[in-house]
Amino acid sequence: MVRTYKKPTALWHHLRDLIWMGGGAFLAAVAIRIFLFPNQLIDGGTIGIGLILARLFGDTYLPYFLIALNIPFIYLAYRYIRPSFVFHMLVAILLFAGFLVLLKSAPTFSGDTLEIIVFGGAILGVGAGIIIRNGGCLDGTEIMAIIINRKRGYTIGQVVLFANIFIFGLYGWIFKDWHIALQSLLTYVVAFKMIDLVIVGLDELKSVLILSSKPAELSKILMQEMGIGLTLIHGKGGFSGTPRDLLFMIVERLDIAELKEIVLREDPRAFMAIENLHEAVAGKQANFVPYRRRARRRILGKK
Repeated sequence: MVRTYKKPTALWHHLRDLIWMGGGAFLAAVAIRIFLFPNQLIDGGTIGIGLILARLFGDTYLPYFLIALNIPFIYLAYRYIRPSFVFHMLVAILLFAGFLVLLKSAPTFSGDTLEIIVFGGAILGVGAGIIIRNGGCLDGTEIMAIIINRKRGYTIGQVVLFANIFIFGLYGWIFKDWHIALQSLLTYVVAFKMIDLVIVGLDELKSVLILSSKPAELSKILMQEMGIGLTLIHGKGGFSGTPRDLLFMIVERLDIAELKEIVLREDPRAFMAIENLHEAVAGKQANFVPYRRRARRRILGKK
């Protein structure tokens, strides 16, 4: 899906972010209070450590543990990332802690283990994903991962994975129950996939770069037969130095098969590079022209 933005006013921009983060914090708190904590499951990161401490010292202290655990990471975010992110992160954590207090007496879900893992993890992932999509964060370990990535070169995914393996292992060792540790790991996997789904979205866009010996003719055929818009990029061959025009376009996954068929039909020696595109964003005054030449397609192009 291609999203088109117009420039919002500063006040409305911050208010919109706060509303969305409030909704995300509420969903995350629902997942913790109703699904995970009553069934002795935890999440990864600082939330997981907070849940371990709450199980040791009492669930009344859970919101305070989460705030305290994230304070060092808020400082690190202020020092190494940017102040605006710190504001969003702090607001998200305070909202999350507040909803945890409000939902302390909420009825718990005591269904099948698989139901708890799937629904609890999914709701937590949706809530965390909404917060991340609007500029906030609930898990301080990601801040640590970004800093380590800059200092040591380890990827963010490697650092977060190592930290969470340690947290789940610690949970199993403290309570002498590796079943809940593994179930918690499954819950984290579900939540992680839902975060990715919320941030990326359901639409599957592809960016396509085509190198052809007859780009002008091919571009006209693609626009006529598929109703697709594209951009001509001027370049030259690396070895030969011969000027070449490359075709760049954004299409949906369902258009790929026909696109390849047309390109190779018109130019069997054409080269195509197809990549996954998580999101396409266009400003209100952008020159991109979404249009349909054929009713069954939704495409994005540029004249």
